[in-house]
Amino acid sequence: MSNDSKEKNTQSSNFREQILRDLEELKQKRLREAQGQEQTESIDLQPEPLVEDHLPVEEIVVPEPVAIEEVLISTPQPEMAVAEDLVRPTVKIDAIDFEEEVPVVVKQSEPVVPVTPVEQPSFDAGSEFENTVERNISELRSMAENFERSVPTPTLIPVEEPVVESLDETPLAEDEVELDKTIVTPVPVPVEENQAEKPVAKAGLETPRRRSTKQARKKQDKAAKRIVSVVMLVTVLALILTAVSGYFYVKSSLEPINSSATETVQVEIPEGSSTKEIAEILQDNNLIKNATIFNYYAKLKSYNNFQSGFYNLSQSMSVDDLAKALQEGGTPVAEDPIAGKVLVVEGYTLEQISKAVTDNVYTDDTTDTTPFTAEEFMATVQNQDFIARMVAAYPTLFASLPAADSGVKYQLEGYLFPATYDYTADTTVEGLIEQMIAAMDANLKPYYESLAAKGLDVNSVLTMASLVEKEGSTDEDRRNIASVFYNRINAGIPLQSNIAILYAMGMLGQETTLAQDAAIDTAIDSPFNIYVNYGLMPGPVDSPSLSAIEATVNPNTTDYYYFVADVTTGTVYFTNSYEEHLANVETYVNSKLNN
Repeated sequence: MSNDSKEKNTQSSNFREQILRDLEELKQKRLREAQGQEQTESIDLQPEPLVEDHLPVEEIVVPEPVAIEEVLISTPQPEMAVAEDLVRPTVKIDAIDFEEEVPVVVKQSEPVVPVTPVEQPSFDAGSEFENTVERNISELRSMAENFERSVPTPTLIPVEEPVVESLDETPLAEDEVELDKTIVTPVPVPVEENQAEKPVAKAGLETPRRRSTKQARKKQDKAAKRIVSVVMLVTVLALILTAVSGYFYVKSSLEPINSSATETVQVEIPEGSSTKEIAEILQDNNLIKNATIFNYYAKLKSYNNFQSGFYNLSQSMSVDDLAKALQEGGTPVAEDPIAGKVLVVEGYTLEQISKAVTDNVYTDDTTDTTPFTAEEFMATVQNQDFIARMVAAYPTLFASLPAADSGVKYQLEGYLFPATYDYTADTTVEGLIEQMIAAMDANLKPYYESLAAKGLDVNSVLTMASLVEKEGSTDEDRRNIASVFYNRINAGIPLQSNIAILYAMGMLGQETTLAQDAAIDTAIDSPFNIYVNYGLMPGPVDSPSLSAIEATVNPNTTDYYYFVADVTTGTVYFTNSYEEHLANVETYVNSKLNN
């Protein structure tokens, strides 16, 4: 139920209650007057008809529904008829003569409700007067209910802004509108029976101001939508740009700062440093771009075993290179920065090593050279003063070093360990060669005691290992080949290895064809001709790897005396039968010479 309906019911109820109270008071008054007359007059007294001029008239004013009209006044209503001053309906009741009609005066727009004439009451007795009053009260109550039903419910039309009519048809502002106390009543709209109420407000009745307001709001909505769309588009583009920029930034942070840098930077990693602290040290030394990225990347790649110490690093190293170098461990004391690296390949002869020391393998540039020369290197490895200093510095390693007149080509042949060596700007050729000798001593140190127990010396081990290095390619083959050499020595059979003949001919390490290998001079006059000489050569023919040394110290136990390798596949075939060996040579070597 709406508020207007509630107010209407309240006003109607108040109106009805007021009439009933006034009638009740009139009834009591008339009863009191009737009882007073009965005491002074006789019982048979009949009341004479009173002249109209002598009749006391009581005027009952019907209260008006003020509450609804006050609301209508306080809130301007569009398209509402403003009525004239409301004429209060007045009901005049003659206390004696009730033959007159009770007129109800209402405003012109309201329907008039006729009231049935009231019969003249008789005052013969108090009961008759009381009955008459009761009838009048009942009729007035009926009249009030009819009047209530006759008043239509006002239909209020909500409009956003009131329409104020004036001579210049210009609406006043809210603060300029002065509301008078004129009572505004709604214009009743007749509604036909069984016909739905039609809305009064229609599109055609919209005021220009209302239309302009709607248009303005539509424009505002469109503008707001455009602004929101632009903001969302800018936000999405910003997110995409941020993601792309972040990806390329992270990618560049993992790459070297300067891939062409040749200088090194020395850093110290304190013991107990966390990954985050190490990353900050690298960033402070301009070796990485972002410490946070290094920290998270190291955790992602499980680079967490970093070692303390001094490191010589370069801006040409990527994050992966730096992490791997930090895992290898630094030096306990600061060393000069690395100027380059030299690579000595397994099985290289001294002549081959002399050429390798001239190539700086620290960069990818194949034309980058070291400050060392091949001639200087070969002169140093043959210098007796230098050899004497090395013998004194590494006595165990050089305890069985062959003498210069023992038939060896170079005394230090086979004593330089194959590996990669760093050099600095202050490194000399002697210093570089000593690094290689020190590396051989460090790798043989675990075998020194076992060699003595087996009756072997370092020179014999390195000599046989130099042959095993060239004859076999796998660890298993090398152990079997070492077993064959030991079996032949023990049996008094020459080793008959082509490797020693090639070294004696000065061809070891050079590229040779299969035909050249088959045409070697097995009758050459050389201490290294183990086709005619029994036992080992006077010294090694190359620098053996740690795998070949291990196979020589711990060979397999076999009864093999012969082996031959397939020249096309490298597979080695072993046997203890000479006839079978000849068949293998014909199958895997001679048959392929003509191809």
